[in-house]
Amino acid sequence: METTLSEQTQTDAKQVAQQTVLSILLALSFTHFLNDTLQSLIPAMYPVLKGTLKLNFTQVGLITFTFQMSASLLQPLVGLFTDKRPQPYSLAIGMSFTLLGLISLSLAHTFPMVLVSVGLVGIGSAIFHPEASRLAYMASGGKHGMAQSLFQVGGNAGSSLGPLLAAMVIVPFGQFHIIWFSIAALLAIVVMLNISKWYLANTHRIKPKKVVQQLDKPTLSNTKVIFSLGILLTLIFSKYFYMASMTSYYTFYLMDRFHLSVQSAQVYLFIFLFAVAAGTFIGGPIGDRIGRKYVIWISILGVAPFSLLLPHATLFWTAVLSVFIGVILSSAFSAILVYAQELVPGKVGMIAGLFFGLAFGMAGVGSALLGKLADATSINHVYQVCAYLPLIGLLTGLLPNLEKKKQ
Repeated sequence: METTLSEQTQTDAKQVAQQTVLSILLALSFTHFLNDTLQSLIPAMYPVLKGTLKLNFTQVGLITFTFQMSASLLQPLVGLFTDKRPQPYSLAIGMSFTLLGLISLSLAHTFPMVLVSVGLVGIGSAIFHPEASRLAYMASGGKHGMAQSLFQVGGNAGSSLGPLLAAMVIVPFGQFHIIWFSIAALLAIVVMLNISKWYLANTHRIKPKKVVQQLDKPTLSNTKVIFSLGILLTLIFSKYFYMASMTSYYTFYLMDRFHLSVQSAQVYLFIFLFAVAAGTFIGGPIGDRIGRKYVIWISILGVAPFSLLLPHATLFWTAVLSVFIGVILSSAFSAILVYAQELVPGKVGMIAGLFFGLAFGMAGVGSALLGKLADATSINHVYQVCAYLPLIGLLTGLLPNLEKKKQ
């Protein structure tokens, strides 16, 4: 009888723990939604800023470069530091930087001030992503792919809203009205403070026993691990260079080729980004089931036929192809990140910071270089060049199969 009561108590406790974990994952996804909604306002404002400040494509690219590089360079350092010293309140601190950046951007009437403003938003992102990704890993209950996908889908859903919000608020009413979105930043800070309480009470989840660490460690040589990380980072380059062409210049491409208005082009950008959000959740759970290597292979290389067709399509088919590109390409990141975390167990924050940082860095560098290319040639030529980037996905065949290694 006592044994039955004990088992029942353990079962009840496990169910309560699972409910708590799900609530944390949902809260993280929601804060990622708010965080990336605010960040997505930056590229959504490019047509407005280009007109009011008389910017060229190179300067537009430099805005993205500044934002992404301020996030990119700090994220691995933040992840490495918090692997050793977890910082439960860092999420709210990061969002505070984003809040300052938004307020500054609403008042910025010179190009240097715009760069300072987006740099502050980038710092906020650098602080947020490694720790939030670690929390998703902690709260996953072992379903790491699902947890990362749930976390990512919140961010990508938020990113998709930026163009619509810009079309409804910023384009008709002006740059200053971005300040109203500071309310969303304040809401995110409140939710993040509540998440921090759970983090404080559950830091033991990121300090597994040594025996478990040895069991989880993949049987790969250091050379093979480094080689595999190099391939993953190259795939990140391919994915985010192509994504930079879409997030930074897709509206300009549509306006130039199909003579759309700014607001109409923003709607098409929303369609693409919504497809990205919809496809995000696919990669993680499928990777948990069939293996992450296969998801990475399909999600990078599988985009190639659609990216190659895009520069030659009509407006209708451009929209259709952008949906396929968004859904397929977006499934890659969660699978890549969890695969890398399994390659280097015990370094969840550092790996998250490295890969989020590189993703932001590649987007920034890509945007700057593509802006320069657009000024030197044309915006149409940019999409003809970028169409070949997904072919780099062929490198996935060189990755080891970690699932087999663990058996």
